[in-house]
Amino acid sequence: MGSAGAASDAHGERCALVNDVSDKTKHLASEVEDVQGRPDTRQLPINRVGIKDINHPVRVKDRAAGEQHTIANFNMYVNLPHNFKGTHMSRFIEILHTEREISVESFRAMLEKMTARLEAQVGHIEMSFPFFIMKKAPVSGVKSLMDYQASLIGERCGTRTTTWLRVVVPVTSLCPCSKRISAYGAHNQRSHITITAKLKSHIWLEELIDIAESEASSQLYGILKRPDEKYVTEHAYDHPKFVEDMVRDVAGRLTGDTRIAAYGVEAENFESIHNHSAYARIEKGEQPG
Repeated sequence: MGSAGAASDAHGERCALVNDVSDKTKHLASEVEDVQGRPDTRQLPINRVGIKDINHPVRVKDRAAGEQHTIANFNMYVNLPHNFKGTHMSRFIEILHTEREISVESFRAMLEKMTARLEAQVGHIEMSFPFFIMKKAPVSGVKSLMDYQASLIGERCGTRTTTWLRVVVPVTSLCPCSKRISAYGAHNQRSHITITAKLKSHIWLEELIDIAESEASSQLYGILKRPDEKYVTEHAYDHPKFVEDMVRDVAGRLTGDTRIAAYGVEAENFESIHNHSAYARIEKGEQPG
């Protein structure tokens, strides 16, 4: 009985101590001022406030393998009315960490949750990640991975949510003017074709990459043997294109695709005979802000 009584007394003391600590914690929390919750008198609303450049695991669809796991860089913003001093930065992190791996399917729900939890009318999330495709060299067939920079962009305004898919595709372009005026050879350079598409229905990221690569002078590969190098060099020479040609040809392909509601197409040539880039862009319909 003595031992049992002592144990009971010890347990009671521990419970009392825990309750005392809990009460003190609640009391301290109630005393910590929420400075960002103060009113602001400058009458200047903020279009975007939030966090930038935070990495998180993601899972994306892969036409060949079903899905691939990669790391995405996130930018997350909401609007802030003129009468609020600041937003709750920690809530962005809490929302992002709700899932171990963000997927394309959960992206839209995360955007809506972020906007609601931060009591905002407008929300914006950019999820940018490297996307990998295993490619075969055109002659030897040797396989190698090519990486592309892809992004999923979402905007929430009131009860309306809009998403865009973006991919940057490295290619080769060969100058038609240089080919025409030169006795032999023509200058060529590595280029980036960027497609941003607002989708009506599902489209594979690989399909957008295929469109960009097929409308360039030549596509790129991770590994090329000598026969492959000969092939891509001659293929580029036979398919010269200005930046204007590439954006028009890609835009023409996107215009005819009923799954795409709006798009932006950019081409940038990192010139090999100039210390500047050549650039062109075509837009159709709504663009991400």
